[in-house]
Amino acid sequence: MKKYILLIITVLLIASAAISQTAGVKGFIYEESTGEPAIFINVYLEGTTKGASTDLNGYFVINKVDPGNYQLIVTALGYDTIREAIVLNANDLISKSYSISQGSIDLKTVHVSAERQSFKTDTKISVSKVTPKEIAKIPSIGGQADLAQYLQIIPGVVFTGDQGGQLYIRGGSPIQNKVLLDGMVIYNPFHSIGLFSVFETDIMRNADIYTGGFGAEYGGRISSIMDITTRDGNKKRISGKISASTFGADILLEGPIVKQKETGGSSSSFILSAKNSYLDKTSQSLYSYVNEEGLPFTYLDLYGKASLNWGGGSKVNVFGFSFNDQVKNYKSLSNFQWNSFGGGSNFIIVPSSSSALIEINASYSNYEIQLDEDKGLDRKSSINDFNIGANFTYFMGSNELRYGIEILGFTTDYSFTNANNRNIKERQNTTELGAYVKYKWMTGKWIIEPSFRLQLYPSLSTVSPEPRLAMKYKATDRIRIKMAAGMYTQNLIAATSDRDVVNLFYGFLSGPESIPEEFEGKSVKDKLQKAQHAILGVEYDLSNRLTLNVEAYYKNFSQLTNLNKNKIYNSDTQGVPEEQKLDFIVEKGNAKGVDFSLKYDYDRIFIWAVYSLGYVERTDANMTYHPHFDRRHNINFLTSMKLGSAYDWEISFRYNFGSGFPFSPLAGNYEQIIFEGGVNEDYTQTNGEMGYVYGDYNSHRLPNYHRVDASIKKTFEFGDYTKLEANFSITNILNRENVFYVNIYDHEVINQLPIMPSFGLTFRF
Repeated sequence: MKKYILLIITVLLIASAAISQTAGVKGFIYEESTGEPAIFINVYLEGTTKGASTDLNGYFVINKVDPGNYQLIVTALGYDTIREAIVLNANDLISKSYSISQGSIDLKTVHVSAERQSFKTDTKISVSKVTPKEIAKIPSIGGQADLAQYLQIIPGVVFTGDQGGQLYIRGGSPIQNKVLLDGMVIYNPFHSIGLFSVFETDIMRNADIYTGGFGAEYGGRISSIMDITTRDGNKKRISGKISASTFGADILLEGPIVKQKETGGSSSSFILSAKNSYLDKTSQSLYSYVNEEGLPFTYLDLYGKASLNWGGGSKVNVFGFSFNDQVKNYKSLSNFQWNSFGGGSNFIIVPSSSSALIEINASYSNYEIQLDEDKGLDRKSSINDFNIGANFTYFMGSNELRYGIEILGFTTDYSFTNANNRNIKERQNTTELGAYVKYKWMTGKWIIEPSFRLQLYPSLSTVSPEPRLAMKYKATDRIRIKMAAGMYTQNLIAATSDRDVVNLFYGFLSGPESIPEEFEGKSVKDKLQKAQHAILGVEYDLSNRLTLNVEAYYKNFSQLTNLNKNKIYNSDTQGVPEEQKLDFIVEKGNAKGVDFSLKYDYDRIFIWAVYSLGYVERTDANMTYHPHFDRRHNINFLTSMKLGSAYDWEISFRYNFGSGFPFSPLAGNYEQIIFEGGVNEDYTQTNGEMGYVYGDYNSHRLPNYHRVDASIKKTFEFGDYTKLEANFSITNILNRENVFYVNIYDHEVINQLPIMPSFGLTFRF
């Protein structure tokens, strides 16, 4: 372990010593109307190849430039272009701040696409950058455009159901997806009605969705990352929105505490949001045809943030949240609920004489979930954690060095009452430490991004070195070839089985003790879950507005931990096989497939077509099987069009097709004698219960899934900042009876949501 720490320290010291000041320009770009950082804005020196795009803080750096006179250009699609003459002297790094205004509608104006530019300057492998503008283009179910609805369209993402469904990303289960909100881990980002996340769309600045091959800056998960950042709040005026629909309502308020008087000057601001669902009440009258007693889903999400900004871009944010979800009297459940709350702070430090950027974050959160079943098989789980991290970024011309550390500690507490009325409890304390270094090197036609993470698990006395690599080759001006590979580990596991088709309860545990000592004849050296990723892809600009992205992937889940559903003996029972007495089993698996994405986005029209072909397998000590989320084919087609001379009408349409999920067929029935009176009971005089014989595990498939959603929105402008949006949407417009699952005991078929129209109004000021 010491040699790994020494290696990282040496690399960081050498890298820091190698950084020298050269001629250049750095600065921040802000939105003129709000003072918010303007992200993904192109900044370049006219007549040169020197340029950059602003990051999530609105920050840009152009350095290692020859001294001289230049025209600095700031431009982006939908914004007015800024030009300024600047003089760069030898060994100077000047600072600039600009406010950029949204441009007037001009169909003849040619703008540079920030996303298209990033294809040529970033590896961009298996990542989707999502902003509220993109989310607003999808049909807004229940009048509310939501990240959860957008995620279902991203290549490689499989969604298992509208009611309690989960997201599975390129073969990884939900526990293997890490969700970050301003650097803080969120343990349940989706509500029980799977159409909505806990995040208010309008507080989001950006979400980076990594479906695989992510760099060393992220650790502790083996499948995917969702990294979400929020806005700071309007620095110039009080603004917000009030929204209500047949599904729910939300309110947002933001504004300055101390107004920003000049571009890039000091200020402070706040942003508050609240959203809830009252579908359990409105559905009793509006959607009684779905369920006579109404749809039992309700939630309340609260979020608040305050920001203090110093001149020069440095700032500190303090934020907190409370997310709540509840389901009453649903199927065999008497009650289900979860509650999550937390808070934290992050700092952005921009040294005045350096091109560096320093980010520090600290947070605490608590998550509790409880399930009460009619049969008395109650379950409870909780996890509370703290997280501290620091990241350092140095910009060296077109190259970039990034390194950092992370400390995470959490306590898990799990309680379960089984069918024999036995209460099983497990409480664990865990600490994780991570350190990483990442370097982006642009040379000729290549972008090479090696990174290395050292993940330490002190509670398991385990150290995991995790090398990762991303590369892109610009074969031509229109064709780019890319690849990524890496090693990943995690300690956190689910307190439910991945084999459960429907399970609203999703608790958490860390590295359990009760696992087999051997798997497939080999010793199980540690309790970690492990995976290795390999991705190969190509980007092809079919035209100036149309891009095809193809990625083939392979995820090798070399060690997984799952609940043992075949346990029939106590863990200390002698003379019986491990798979019959241990709480958990060890598995392995793999996920492989190819994702195709075709995207057109310009002016009035947005088109996004996605096709995913995937195969997922798991292998335990007894069999190889396809898990219930193994969807072979998944197709999404999304289009959005703005109409009217003022672009005040918008029509959106989405079509989704998915091939059927696996399920285990029922092979037969028999009379099962329980022997409640013991071994001496006379079975010839006893009436047995219905017993079931299953066919091969998950050997059959449910019918294919089809769903069409559509929405239309009209905007009424009342002033520079005041407008009203009226939205009408229809979910499952063809009223397709999509099977969610089948209760094989009573042959009841449970379908996804039927046709559900909704209407909503949003007032913005």
